[in-house]
Amino acid sequence: MENFFELTCDLGPWKIIHICEPSVGLKSVLVIDNVACGPAIGGVRMAPDVSAVEAVRLARAMTLKNAAAGLHHGGGKAVIYADPKMDLGQKELLIRAFACSIKHAIEYIAGPDMGTDEMCMAWIQDEIGRSVGLPREIGGIPLDEIGATGFGLSHAVDVAMGFTGFEIEGARVVVQGFGSVGKHAARLLKEKGAVLVGAADSCGSVYHAGGLDVSELINLKAAGRSVIESKLGEKGDRDAVIDMECDIWIPAARPDVVHEGNVNRLKTKLIVQGANIPFTEEAERVLHKQGVLIVPDFIANAGGVICAAVEYQGESQSSAFQCIAEKVSTNTRQVLQEATDKNIPPRDAAVALSERRVRTAMCCRRWSLF
Repeated sequence: MENFFELTCDLGPWKIIHICEPSVGLKSVLVIDNVACGPAIGGVRMAPDVSAVEAVRLARAMTLKNAAAGLHHGGGKAVIYADPKMDLGQKELLIRAFACSIKHAIEYIAGPDMGTDEMCMAWIQDEIGRSVGLPREIGGIPLDEIGATGFGLSHAVDVAMGFTGFEIEGARVVVQGFGSVGKHAARLLKEKGAVLVGAADSCGSVYHAGGLDVSELINLKAAGRSVIESKLGEKGDRDAVIDMECDIWIPAARPDVVHEGNVNRLKTKLIVQGANIPFTEEAERVLHKQGVLIVPDFIANAGGVICAAVEYQGESQSSAFQCIAEKVSTNTRQVLQEATDKNIPPRDAAVALSERRVRTAMCCRRWSLF
């Protein structure tokens, strides 16, 4: 519990709700971090090993992400303690129970995250009328289906190229977490001339120096199978992805996958963070000292929440793509330029950018209201 309170500060969290509904086996935590800029948007994450501390950290990341993107939204995050691969009927029951439990937390707008998808958001919308990332059949922009976050990542890479000593053509890419974010990032970077040499999911990893077949891997995942079933490449456990030499390394899975204990195993020039808080602070500082360029999570992976905010305003999918490209590119360039000019880690520059915007909003009005 001491570690939990160490995460609090004058920015938040504003509200933490612990939810327990024994009749359906629901155990959940909702964290509304800061709503100075507007109602909080943040994903609903489902996994057996989530925690309240993880929810607090992810909610703060959403506050910073939404502020950096210039959205009129604060940050929040919900976690549900459950196996996302459970029976679909049971999952629907759990999600609907969760939705009913947060009905009166009107400061929070739910979106999809690891373990949840557009259908889950449709169930929440049906119960309380307050979610984003909906299926297109009910007026949503399905951000996972269209690859909104991966699209933003590809633009972050474009900008980062100007701060590195190599070109995207022929650049070797490794994706840790070949899911809804990682697969689209791999596809889009391949279209720009990059070569996917390594990939990993929860079942293991695969590496092929000559390049993997991105389409094959995407088809395997669509069929509910693993990247380790690829016809090409050397197979290994999922942690072997950290040792794969490359030019661009993209984490797109769980928090803290790179830490003090394994950071020196990375052999890359550029890291573009597709997952939220995928590295510990100390790991990032080690890499900065080694000259590895890192585009922080809430700058690089903002495409999903930008898309969600556009959907919430009732705008179109084409507007979402245009907004993602503009905001992610502008923020990546601003953060990397400031980091270069001041010789500081990009995360320091990114946090300063976001906190300035949040604190300005807090001064303009009573920050717990919108």
